[in-house]
Amino acid sequence: MTKFLLAAALSLTAIPVLAEDVSCNVPEAEARGIDALKTELTAKGWDVRNVKTEHGCYEVYAMDENGKKVEAFFDPKTFEIVGYDD
Repeated sequence: MTKFLLAAALSLTAIPVLAEDVSCNVPEAEARGIDALKTELTAKGWDVRNVKTEHGCYEVYAMDENGKKVEAFFDPKTFEIVGYDD
């Protein structure tokens, strides 16, 4: 039972947060370019409409591979999703 609770708690920490809590602290020299992010997302089937920088993160406005409208925040170094805006 303890292992289950630990696994459940750890999985909750991996859930991206809402935009109001998003902040990326990546030194500019370590950030990958916006064009590289667009290329990666396009390869996954996303239709990227716009990308801007917000709180140090890349804020992407797009349609995902399922045709769903998405506003997501990405870490500029790893391109991991760190949050969503509703």
